[in-house]
Amino acid sequence: MLVDEITNWGEATFNPPASPDALGACESRLGHVLPVQLRQLLAETNGIDGEYGLGLLWSTDRIADDNARFRDDDDFRNLYMPLAGLVFFADAGNGDQFAVLLSGDHEIYVWNHEDDSRIWVAPTVMRYLEYWMTGRLTV
Repeated sequence: MLVDEITNWGEATFNPPASPDALGACESRLGHVLPVQLRQLLAETNGIDGEYGLGLLWSTDRIADDNARFRDDDDFRNLYMPLAGLVFFADAGNGDQFAVLLSGDHEIYVWNHEDDSRIWVAPTVMRYLEYWMTGRLTV
């Protein structure tokens, strides 16, 4: 199980698994399937909270809600480059967001909300969690 691996990296609170219906509803709102590793992780825990309530992994509801807002809001479209190729799934606690790329190997990027940059941070969702929780990744 993916969750077993995460418990070795630091403090985290795990929510109950996302139901198949919750995963399907999230994917329906997004208009595409979730990348495999993100979907597997959500099937084990529908969100992970880190120290001080930091959203290490959002719930399926928050993933669907925030991504819909990012994609559909006119202010976002006017301020930022298109966000359609990304699925945001976590936040850094400072306004920046973590996203998985929908194409290729589903690598992880951090999106800086102030300058609209997108910087590669990890090859997979699990490596993002490891790097972030062990302090190897900072933003």
